[in-house]
Amino acid sequence: MAPRSDRSAGGAAAAAAAAAQAHGSDFDSIDPLFHVLRVLPFSFLRPPRTRLRLPSNLALPSPMTVFSLILATYLAVVSGLVYDVIVEPPGIGSVQDPATGTVRPVVFLPGRVNGQYIIEGLSSGFMFVLGGIGIILLDLAVDRTRPRSLRVSYGGSGVAAIVIAYAMAMLFLRIKIPGYLW
Repeated sequence: MAPRSDRSAGGAAAAAAAAAQAHGSDFDSIDPLFHVLRVLPFSFLRPPRTRLRLPSNLALPSPMTVFSLILATYLAVVSGLVYDVIVEPPGIGSVQDPATGTVRPVVFLPGRVNGQYIIEGLSSGFMFVLGGIGIILLDLAVDRTRPRSLRVSYGGSGVAAIVIAYAMAMLFLRIKIPGYLW
């Protein structure tokens, strides 16, 4: 008869493997460290029996709501919202024309890669989001279950969005850094 430690460890490993099979989370990995990390903690730890229930009036948001929130968060991050909150730059700048002496507005802060106006960040972030939406439209265009006319319109809109986003991003970059990539 095997010692108790061998039986309990083997029983725990078998229980963990059976639980993984039951939940459909069986990973086919040949890495022994992965298996050790997956089985070893459950040989001496037992997960608590919790009976948590979600409130019945709480419903999951729709996929489009989740997508919209993620897209808005992406826009805020790539627009430099954190930078704008910390540094508090002006919305737009101004420069005096040396010939006439008039003051004209400037949207891009030229020559400074690590600084931006608020409108500059928002417009650049919008171009990145437009390019991402173009890629999503191209992905929708390859779905064979959609009508051909809809696939063509998705494809054309996706290509147009990507081309516009790329052209505007390069224009913004050339305004930001004069003489770059020429």
